Amino acid sequence: MAEFEPTLVVSLTVDNGSEALDFYAKAFDAVELYRITAPDGSIGQAEFVLGNSHVYLSEGDPAWHAKALGDGEKAPCMFALWVENCDDAFQKALEAGAEPLMEPQDQFWGMRTGMVKDKYGYRWNLRHTFEEVPLEEIIKRAKALMNGETE
Repeated sequence: MAEFEPTLVVSLTVDNGSEALDFYAKAFDAVELYRITAPDGSIGQAEFVLGNSHVYLSEGDPAWHAKALGDGEKAPCMFALWVENCDDAFQKALEAGAEPLMEPQDQFWGMRTGMVKDKYGYRWNLRHTFEEVPLEEIIKRAKALMNGETE
C-alpha cells in the first residue's frame, strides 16, 4: 500500500449519486475528487474528501452487492465528523436538507455533539471538543450518569 492511502475508506451507496455528491458538498464542505458515470448517468464510482478522510460513493448495483437504503431507513452505522463548530455545522447541514436527530449539546466526555440524518439514510454525528477530559474522569462521569447522579 502506498504511504498516502488510508487504511480504511467508507463507501456509501445511494439512489441518486449526483444529488448526494451535491448534498455532501453543501452540508459538510465535501470536496469531490472524481466521479465515473455510467451511460445512463448513474454514478458507478465517485470519491470525495471530508477533512482528511476519503469517502467513496456509488449507486446501487446488484453486480457489486450494493443496495441503497430504502425511504425512511437508517443505516445501522453512524459517522462521527469532526467540525470547527458543532452548532454552525448542524445548522449548515439542516439548510442543505438534513433531518435533525439530536440538537447540539455538551457531552460529559468533553465534546459538543449534534446528530443529523441525510436523505440517503446515513446518520452524521457532528462534533467538536470543548474540554480535554482525561480517560479516568470520563469513566467517573459515565458511571455517575449511569447511576443517576448529577453534579
